[in-house]
Amino acid sequence: MESTGGSVFNVNTIKAGELEFGVSQSDVQFNAVRGLNQFKASGAHSDLRAVMSLHPEPFTVVARKEANIKTFADFKGKKFNVGNPGSGTRASMEELLGAMNWKMSDFSLAAELKADEHGPALCDGKIDGFFYAVGHPSANIQDPTTSCGAKLVSLTGPAVDKLVKEKPYYAKVTLPGGLYPNNPQPTTTYGVMATVVSSAKTSPDTVYAVVKAVFDNFDEFKKLHPALANLQPENMVKDGLSAPLHEGAARYYKEKGWIK
Repeated sequence: MESTGGSVFNVNTIKAGELEFGVSQSDVQFNAVRGLNQFKASGAHSDLRAVMSLHPEPFTVVARKEANIKTFADFKGKKFNVGNPGSGTRASMEELLGAMNWKMSDFSLAAELKADEHGPALCDGKIDGFFYAVGHPSANIQDPTTSCGAKLVSLTGPAVDKLVKEKPYYAKVTLPGGLYPNNPQPTTTYGVMATVVSSAKTSPDTVYAVVKAVFDNFDEFKKLHPALANLQPENMVKDGLSAPLHEGAARYYKEKGWIK
């Protein structure tokens, strides 16, 4: 598994035949299949295939303790990390701003740092907050909450309600209080699913072998990352999947009786 620029990059690289598998946010998968938003110029990716979904990736907003942020609207005129271009995080951030009738220029600085850079930048005072789609618990949230008392900020309100109602790939999520240091309160937000995608050009035998390896060793798989700990196979074969299921994956799921 190599680290890449994110969901949009992964989908485009699969389309170009350079990757056989990639992880994509469910909203990016949805848009790629239909040629919407960030895929408007390149057109619908008709060969994109779903393999499985993983964990929820709630949109997590973190603020510098000294910035005195109570709601997301308080970031107006502040220095905010909107995510790197080509990431699903950035695409989701742009959609949220659109729903709120905000522009990037409403921030005094719209930084484009990658996920591994936003925690240190926050604690150094280079940014006042960041937006990140991620499975929990996440080291990139753990670090700034531990080292500089960063605060999680809820994402709620009419714009969020409208997005969740209109878009099938979004759901509301509550992060429990105490999940991170210095954040005893629950945090209400919304988010997407992490999904594994492939191409119709990837051989069914290859995809079958990959899903078989995951589910035949499922207890080991769930231990690979804390965000995977609560996965249920029956949800993974349907939730957040808007591209057609890859025939190699479908073959295994039918053998297991998980799909008809």
